[in-house]
Amino acid sequence: MDFVDSGFPEVTSLLYVINQKKNDTIFDQEVIAYRGPEFIHEEMAGIKFRIGAKSFYQTNSVQAQRLYEITRDFAGFTGDELVYDLYTGAGTIANFIAGSVRQVVGVEYVPTAIEDAKINSAINNITNTKFFAGDMKDVLTPEFTAEHGKPDVIITDPPRAGMHADVVARLMEMEAKRIVYVSCNAATQARDLLVMKEKYDTVKIQPVDMFPHTQHVENVVLLELRG
Repeated sequence: MDFVDSGFPEVTSLLYVINQKKNDTIFDQEVIAYRGPEFIHEEMAGIKFRIGAKSFYQTNSVQAQRLYEITRDFAGFTGDELVYDLYTGAGTIANFIAGSVRQVVGVEYVPTAIEDAKINSAINNITNTKFFAGDMKDVLTPEFTAEHGKPDVIITDPPRAGMHADVVARLMEMEAKRIVYVSCNAATQARDLLVMKEKYDTVKIQPVDMFPHTQHVENVVLLELRG
């Protein structure tokens, strides 16, 4: 850490994790601040975001705005929608679209990311968001929907593994009019869409080059409930 600190003075924060597991996940690990603030700050379309070490935020911030604009446009908001934002991370999509809808309910596995999401709403004076932490398949129950309302639109942006089969089944039960599925792995996205085609038509597809000079893309798909 001393070497990085002295060799790269332009780095404003240095944080580290002592991970003795056999994988690279840090959600259950303590993040130690070696130097500088424990958060970075980004701004997108006039919305400010505070991001902690355990909170997901798109690394290509310029293209991230384009990605979220496409997501918002695909959703076709009229201003009165109740939206569920699944895998919300630090609430980036939720806060980005909040001004276009009646209310956003965000769900995320990482509790510290949910705290960031709440703070990101507060610092932008956004009052029509609610955020909940927990495993998606455990949170997204019929009781949760009964309490918070049936969504008009669902936005889902899962990790590379895609959505758990139980989550896909729950989305099929909820029957939101539109689902906007944002994915960084088109293969697992296609797997989930094969299940959802029983009730949903794929209406639009738009890849976004978030990872220049690689074979990877983000892919946005609009699904509409049949009938």
